[in-house]
Amino acid sequence: MTMTNGDGGGAVPPVGQATGSSPDGAAAPQLNALTQFAKDLSFENPNAPRSLAPQTVAPQINIQVNVGAQKLSETDYEVELTLEGQAGEGANVLFTFELKYGGVFRLRNIPEQQVHPVVMIECPRLLFPFARQIVAEAVRNGGFPPLYIDPIDFVALYQSKLAEAQSAQGTAQATV
Repeated sequence: MTMTNGDGGGAVPPVGQATGSSPDGAAAPQLNALTQFAKDLSFENPNAPRSLAPQTVAPQINIQVNVGAQKLSETDYEVELTLEGQAGEGANVLFTFELKYGGVFRLRNIPEQQVHPVVMIECPRLLFPFARQIVAEAVRNGGFPPLYIDPIDFVALYQSKLAEAQSAQGTAQATV
């Protein structure tokens, strides 16, 4: 199947197919999302119906984000984005949620030193809007206004986790 680009400029390759090669003759890098899925979704409203009464003070909202990945084949990776959060504290918890949202991605023609950053930055970046919507709808269906999580800087998250791992490795080597 071939589609035209609408300006009379010729054919556009089908989605997921290579657009040719780079000027130096190498094949163009590709990142394809093969599938996306909710692995686990939990929403709890432990103090309902009391928690649904109008609140006089905005609740404290805490959200944790984690990214994990595993290699499935030479070109395919499963990436899991975990979002956990709660509104309120202690006995005054309004709601809690946990979402594990995954995807399978195919990487082709990506230099080996770039595979890890692509898997841990670009893949979760593609998953995030869908995971964000699932959380917003779960919170809304729980009786609260939808919780739209702010965009996440996956580059900063990646750099933080990398520095954390290097620090832990340095500490382990110092104690040996």
